[in-house]
Amino acid sequence: MKIAIIGTGIVGRTIASKLAELNHEVMMGTRNVSDKLASTVKDNYGNPPFNEWLKVNSKLKLGTFTESAAFGELVINATNGGNSVTALILAGKKNLVGKVLVDIANPLDFSNGMPPSLLSGLNNTYSLAEEIQKTFPETMVVKTLNTMWCGLMVNPKLVGKGDHINFICGNDAEAKTSVKEILNQFGWQDKNIMDIGDITGARATESVLPIWLRVSGVLKGGAFNFKIVQ
Repeated sequence: MKIAIIGTGIVGRTIASKLAELNHEVMMGTRNVSDKLASTVKDNYGNPPFNEWLKVNSKLKLGTFTESAAFGELVINATNGGNSVTALILAGKKNLVGKVLVDIANPLDFSNGMPPSLLSGLNNTYSLAEEIQKTFPETMVVKTLNTMWCGLMVNPKLVGKGDHINFICGNDAEAKTSVKEILNQFGWQDKNIMDIGDITGARATESVLPIWLRVSGVLKGGAFNFKIVQ
Protein backbone atom coordinates (compact mmCIF):
# COMPACT_ATOMS: atom_id res chain seq x y z
CA MET A 1 0.00 0.00 0.00
CA LYS A 2 1.09 3.58 -0.61
CA ILE A 3 1.09 5.36 2.74
CA ALA A 4 1.72 9.04 3.47
CA ILE A 5 3.04 10.22 6.82
CA ILE A 6 2.50 13.89 7.54
CA GLY A 7 5.32 14.82 9.88
CA THR A 8 9.01 13.93 10.15
CA GLY A 9 9.59 13.80 13.91
CA ILE A 10 10.53 10.72 15.91
CA VAL A 11 6.98 9.33 15.85
CA GLY A 12 6.69 9.71 12.09
CA ARG A 13 10.15 8.22 11.59
CA THR A 14 9.35 5.21 13.77
CA ILE A 15 6.09 4.51 11.92
CA ALA A 16 7.72 5.06 8.52
CA SER A 17 10.59 2.66 9.22
CA LYS A 18 8.20 -0.08 10.31
CA LEU A 19 5.90 0.38 7.33
CA ALA A 20 8.87 0.19 4.95
CA GLU A 21 10.03 -2.96 6.71
CA LEU A 22 6.55 -4.37 6.01
CA ASN A 23 7.04 -3.53 2.30
CA HIS A 24 4.63 -0.61 2.13
CA GLU A 25 5.58 2.34 -0.07
CA VAL A 26 6.01 5.34 2.20
CA MET A 27 6.34 9.06 1.56
CA MET A 28 6.90 11.40 4.47
CA GLY A 29 5.60 14.94 4.25
CA THR A 30 7.28 18.11 5.45
CA ARG A 31 6.62 21.82 4.99
CA ASN A 32 9.79 22.53 3.02
CA VAL A 33 11.80 19.64 1.56
CA SER A 34 15.04 21.55 0.89
CA ASP A 35 15.07 23.05 4.39
CA LYS A 36 14.44 19.65 5.96
CA LEU A 37 17.25 18.01 4.03
CA ALA A 38 19.64 20.88 4.75
CA SER A 39 19.02 20.93 8.50
CA THR A 40 21.82 19.66 10.72
CA VAL A 41 19.89 20.06 13.97
CA LYS A 42 19.24 17.07 16.23
CA ASP A 43 15.75 16.80 17.71
CA ASN A 44 14.88 17.34 21.38
CA TYR A 45 15.67 13.69 22.12
CA GLY A 46 19.13 13.80 20.56
CA ASN A 47 18.15 11.88 17.44
CA PRO A 48 20.23 12.58 14.31
CA PRO A 49 19.18 15.21 11.75
CA PHE A 50 16.54 14.02 9.32
CA ASN A 51 18.91 13.89 6.34
CA GLU A 52 21.23 11.50 8.17
CA TRP A 53 18.32 9.30 9.21
CA LEU A 54 16.92 9.28 5.67
CA LYS A 55 20.22 7.99 4.26
CA VAL A 56 19.89 4.94 6.50
CA ASN A 57 16.23 4.54 5.58
CA SER A 58 16.72 4.87 1.83
CA LYS A 59 13.46 3.10 0.90
CA LEU A 60 11.50 6.11 2.12
CA LYS A 61 10.51 9.09 0.02
CA LEU A 62 10.28 12.70 1.17
CA GLY A 63 7.93 15.28 -0.26
CA THR A 64 5.92 18.31 0.72
CA PHE A 65 2.73 17.91 2.72
CA THR A 66 0.82 18.23 -0.56
CA GLU A 67 2.95 15.72 -2.45
CA SER A 68 2.81 13.12 0.28
CA ALA A 69 -0.96 13.43 0.78
CA ALA A 70 -1.50 13.03 -2.95
CA PHE A 71 0.81 9.99 -2.96
CA GLY A 72 -0.82 8.11 -0.11
CA GLU A 73 -3.75 5.76 -0.41
CA LEU A 74 -3.84 6.04 3.37
CA VAL A 75 -2.55 9.04 5.35
CA ILE A 76 -1.10 9.13 8.87
CA ASN A 77 -1.01 12.36 10.85
CA ALA A 78 2.18 12.31 12.93
CA THR A 79 2.57 16.07 13.39
CA ASN A 80 2.69 18.07 16.58
CA GLY A 81 -0.97 18.15 17.65
CA GLY A 82 -1.05 21.92 17.97
CA ASN A 83 -0.08 22.23 14.30
CA SER A 84 -1.93 19.23 12.88
CA VAL A 85 -4.89 20.99 11.30
CA THR A 86 -2.65 23.61 9.68
CA ALA A 87 -0.35 20.93 8.27
CA LEU A 88 -3.27 18.93 6.90
CA ILE A 89 -4.79 22.01 5.30
CA LEU A 90 -1.43 22.57 3.58
CA ALA A 91 -1.60 18.94 2.45
CA GLY A 92 -4.77 19.88 0.58
CA LYS A 93 -8.36 18.84 1.18
CA LYS A 94 -8.63 17.42 -2.33
CA ASN A 95 -5.75 15.06 -1.57
CA LEU A 96 -7.56 13.69 1.48
CA VAL A 97 -11.04 13.22 0.04
CA GLY A 98 -12.25 9.63 0.31
CA LYS A 99 -9.13 8.48 2.17
CA VAL A 100 -8.58 7.03 5.60
CA LEU A 101 -6.58 9.38 7.83
CA VAL A 102 -5.03 7.82 10.92
CA ASP A 103 -4.58 10.46 13.59
CA ILE A 104 -1.93 9.52 16.17
CA ALA A 105 -1.23 13.08 17.37
CA ASN A 106 -2.10 14.68 20.70
CA PRO A 107 -3.00 18.36 21.32
CA LEU A 108 -0.27 19.08 23.86
CA ASP A 109 0.39 22.54 25.27
CA PHE A 110 4.03 23.09 26.25
CA SER A 111 3.64 26.82 26.99
CA ASN A 112 3.99 26.29 30.74
CA GLY A 113 6.82 23.81 30.53
CA MET A 114 6.85 20.13 31.41
CA PRO A 115 4.76 18.14 31.77
CA PRO A 116 2.49 19.63 29.10
CA SER A 117 -1.27 19.94 29.45
CA LEU A 118 -3.91 19.61 26.74
CA LEU A 119 -4.59 22.64 24.57
CA SER A 120 -7.54 24.76 25.59
CA GLY A 121 -10.58 23.96 23.46
CA LEU A 122 -9.20 20.53 22.56
CA ASN A 123 -9.93 18.78 25.83
CA ASN A 124 -12.80 17.28 27.81
CA THR A 125 -15.71 18.05 25.47
CA TYR A 126 -13.84 18.21 22.16
CA SER A 127 -10.73 16.63 20.66
CA LEU A 128 -8.10 17.12 18.01
CA ALA A 129 -9.44 14.15 16.06
CA GLU A 130 -12.91 15.70 16.01
CA GLU A 131 -11.47 18.98 14.77
CA ILE A 132 -9.68 17.13 11.98
CA GLN A 133 -12.88 15.27 11.07
CA LYS A 134 -14.85 18.53 11.09
CA THR A 135 -12.26 20.24 8.87
CA PHE A 136 -12.13 17.31 6.44
CA PRO A 137 -15.69 15.91 6.36
CA GLU A 138 -15.00 13.76 3.28
CA THR A 139 -12.07 12.01 4.96
CA MET A 140 -12.46 8.98 7.25
CA VAL A 141 -10.56 9.92 10.42
CA VAL A 142 -9.50 7.08 12.72
CA LYS A 143 -7.84 7.76 16.07
CA THR A 144 -5.43 5.17 17.45
CA LEU A 145 -1.90 4.63 18.85
CA ASN A 146 -1.89 8.01 20.59
CA THR A 147 -1.75 6.66 24.15
CA MET A 148 1.76 5.20 24.13
CA TRP A 149 5.44 5.67 23.25
CA CYS A 150 6.20 5.33 19.54
CA GLY A 151 8.41 2.28 20.10
CA LEU A 152 5.38 0.35 21.34
CA MET A 153 3.18 1.61 18.51
CA VAL A 154 5.07 -0.55 16.02
CA ASN A 155 6.27 -3.30 18.38
CA PRO A 156 3.77 -3.98 21.18
CA LYS A 157 5.70 -7.10 22.27
CA LEU A 158 8.41 -4.89 23.74
CA VAL A 159 6.47 -4.97 27.03
CA GLY A 160 4.17 -7.52 28.62
CA LYS A 161 4.44 -9.87 25.62
CA GLY A 162 2.17 -7.44 23.80
CA ASP A 163 -0.73 -7.96 26.19
CA HIS A 164 -1.77 -4.34 26.76
CA ILE A 165 -4.34 -1.95 25.35
CA ASN A 166 -4.59 0.13 22.21
CA PHE A 167 -7.76 2.13 21.66
CA ILE A 168 -9.34 2.89 18.30
CA CYS A 169 -12.28 5.10 17.38
CA GLY A 170 -13.81 6.68 14.29
CA ASN A 171 -17.09 7.22 12.51
CA ASP A 172 -16.54 4.75 9.66
CA ALA A 173 -16.53 1.02 10.45
CA GLU A 174 -14.73 0.01 7.24
CA ALA A 175 -12.02 2.59 7.86
CA LYS A 176 -11.43 1.20 11.34
CA THR A 177 -11.22 -2.32 9.92
CA SER A 178 -8.56 -1.24 7.41
CA VAL A 179 -6.55 0.45 10.17
CA LYS A 180 -6.83 -2.65 12.38
CA GLU A 181 -5.21 -4.65 9.56
CA ILE A 182 -2.16 -2.39 9.75
CA LEU A 183 -2.15 -2.63 13.54
CA ASN A 184 -2.14 -6.42 13.19
CA GLN A 185 0.91 -6.10 10.91
CA PHE A 186 2.61 -4.09 13.66
CA GLY A 187 1.97 -7.00 16.05
CA TRP A 188 -1.21 -5.87 17.78
CA GLN A 189 -3.58 -8.72 18.58
CA ASP A 190 -7.30 -8.14 18.02
CA LYS A 191 -8.01 -8.81 21.70
CA ASN A 192 -5.82 -5.83 22.63
CA ILE A 193 -7.42 -3.39 20.16
CA MET A 194 -10.44 -1.85 21.87
CA ASP A 195 -12.98 -0.07 19.67
CA ILE A 196 -14.53 2.68 21.79
CA GLY A 197 -16.96 3.93 19.17
CA ASP A 198 -17.19 7.04 17.04
CA ILE A 199 -14.65 9.84 16.75
CA THR A 200 -15.83 11.46 20.00
CA GLY A 201 -13.95 8.63 21.71
CA ALA A 202 -10.80 10.62 20.98
CA ARG A 203 -11.79 12.96 23.81
CA ALA A 204 -11.05 10.09 26.16
CA THR A 205 -7.90 8.74 24.53
CA GLU A 206 -6.31 12.17 24.17
CA SER A 207 -7.10 12.72 27.86
CA VAL A 208 -4.94 9.71 28.71
CA LEU A 209 -1.86 11.83 27.97
CA PRO A 210 -1.69 13.75 31.28
CA ILE A 211 -1.48 10.52 33.31
CA TRP A 212 0.77 8.88 30.71
CA LEU A 213 3.21 11.79 30.91
CA ARG A 214 3.26 11.68 34.72
CA VAL A 215 3.94 7.94 34.74
CA SER A 216 6.64 8.37 32.09
CA GLY A 217 8.30 10.96 34.29
CA VAL A 218 8.32 8.59 37.26
CA LEU A 219 9.60 5.65 35.20
CA LYS A 220 12.11 7.81 33.31
CA GLY A 221 10.99 6.44 29.97
CA GLY A 222 8.12 5.41 27.76
CA ALA A 223 8.47 1.62 27.60
CA PHE A 224 5.19 0.88 29.40
CA ASN A 225 1.51 0.79 28.64
CA PHE A 226 -1.87 0.33 30.30
CA LYS A 227 -3.94 -2.85 30.40
CA ILE A 228 -7.66 -3.50 30.88
CA VAL A 229 -8.36 -6.06 33.62
CA GLN A 230 -11.83 -7.42 34.36
